[in-house]
Amino acid sequence: MKVNELLVKFLVWRIKHIDNRNFVLLLSGVIGALAGLAAVLLKQSVHLIHQALTLSFKTEYANYLYLSYPLIGILLTVLFAHFVLKEKLGHGVTDILYTISKKSSIIQRGKMYSRMITSALTVGFGGSVGLEAPIVVTGSAIGSNIGRLMHLNYKKRTILLGCGAAGAISAIFNAPIGGVIFCVEVILAEISIASFIPLLIASVFGSIVSLLLLGDDVLFSVKVTDLFKASDTPYYLMLGIVCGLASLYFTRATYWVEGKIGGIKKTYKRILIGGLLLGLIIFVLPPIYGEGYESIKALLSNNGSGFLNRSLFFSSGGSPYILLFFALAVFIAKPIASALTISSGGSGGVFAPSLFSGGVIGFCFAIGIQMLLGEPISVSNFTLVGMCGVMSGVLHAPLTAIFLIAEITGGYELFVPLMLVSAISYVTISYFEKHSIYTKHLVERGDLIQHDKDRQVLSLIDMNKIIETDLLTIEPTRSLGDLVELIKVSKRNVFPVVNDKGELMGIVTLDDIREVMFDEASQNNLTIKELMHSPPAVVSSYDSMATVMKKFEETHAWNLPVIDNGKYTGFISKSRIFNAYRNRLIRQHAE
Repeated sequence: MKVNELLVKFLVWRIKHIDNRNFVLLLSGVIGALAGLAAVLLKQSVHLIHQALTLSFKTEYANYLYLSYPLIGILLTVLFAHFVLKEKLGHGVTDILYTISKKSSIIQRGKMYSRMITSALTVGFGGSVGLEAPIVVTGSAIGSNIGRLMHLNYKKRTILLGCGAAGAISAIFNAPIGGVIFCVEVILAEISIASFIPLLIASVFGSIVSLLLLGDDVLFSVKVTDLFKASDTPYYLMLGIVCGLASLYFTRATYWVEGKIGGIKKTYKRILIGGLLLGLIIFVLPPIYGEGYESIKALLSNNGSGFLNRSLFFSSGGSPYILLFFALAVFIAKPIASALTISSGGSGGVFAPSLFSGGVIGFCFAIGIQMLLGEPISVSNFTLVGMCGVMSGVLHAPLTAIFLIAEITGGYELFVPLMLVSAISYVTISYFEKHSIYTKHLVERGDLIQHDKDRQVLSLIDMNKIIETDLLTIEPTRSLGDLVELIKVSKRNVFPVVNDKGELMGIVTLDDIREVMFDEASQNNLTIKELMHSPPAVVSSYDSMATVMKKFEETHAWNLPVIDNGKYTGFISKSRIFNAYRNRLIRQHAE
């Protein structure tokens, strides 16, 4: 009780002394710092688990524990999620986008820590997913709940949610610009300059916390050693197309595997099948274990034997042909492994897997050019640019990919090829897939509308709140005289014809009976069944507003009946929708 009293006193003091704009700026710094702290804790937790499990592994031998570790990690994750959190895990960033679109940016308090625990278990035990999505969920939850605690409206709460996401990405990669761009490009569809400033502050504070606690020991960082050569431009053009097609494969493979494994209804059967298949893949292709950043560092330093560590192919001595074959197999298997991890119950995201796959495909491309044409191109540069290309395609976030790779390499030496490959990859995959791996299912379900203000406002209207139930119903066996009596007390000109089971048989309007309603013989002899007609269309309270409006446009009707599970519920009118639309616009403008 005392805590609530102190909070009320603080809020009253804040209203008197700090305006909303400056208060949001102050909160953005706090949220960025907390998100940065969460990122550090998660990274260190995964590092400790990973080290404890693999410390005794020999570099030159394959290890059979790889077969069991992922299964154990997924099982522990599912048990924790089911019995402690009582929630189902999935794609974290997708959940955040759904929360912004449909839940007024209100995230459950438990998500401020839950995804840190579940992802630490999953990735620590070798689940082939990334930490970025879980830490974005954590940071976003921190921002959302602080916004709720401070009684801020939807718009400001959404900005603070974005601040948490920006601070998290900034901290985990020590990439403040990348954190801001990721938030703007992926999390927040529309943002003004005034809203941009809090994101900058949060991202900077997230990066500062990471630097203070970890120094340069961030999740993934490298230094560019080779200069960009303009003569390599044709190869970068080709790499852009290859990355676009690789992104398409990554996306389609992920959807396919998640559909197959997710279709298994029994939870423990799904865990067993997914965990064992994942363990088998990791045993044959150890670089897929966990996030795989150490393996990418080996490729960047042209350390082929390091990439083959703990695999059945280590004894090959780093033969370029064996290495190329092995790397291609790793690329093909990575999205499958990531999808197995998530769909069988693990916690993580596709951010890191897309970077990993891009690095591998960039390496394979460079080695292939060297073998086929004998061109001495930089393997490390093409590996880095490949990371940018596939990330751009999978996430549909070309700017995020460019600035993130530029920042983690400590400079902008590769800025030109990064821009070129990112753009070409994005254009290539956009030809086949219009939406990112985060948004595809949401857009298909009508749960996310991007870059269409009209449909965005419509999606915020609650269908159940605008259904009209004041229309007087009549049974089909009644006479026209009975209907005339209803007309005397009704304020509407539409009468639903409903049988004793609650089913809609048809409708009668005043226009249908205008010529006969005052004729006594007709009143006694005509039944409603003879007068009624079918409505031009019906809708359900479960339909999206976009679907409802499409039916209104197709039928040119002003009123349509609402049918749920075969039963008549009420009517919805176009005028009621327009009124709700106008009120929603006024409310958004006020916020």
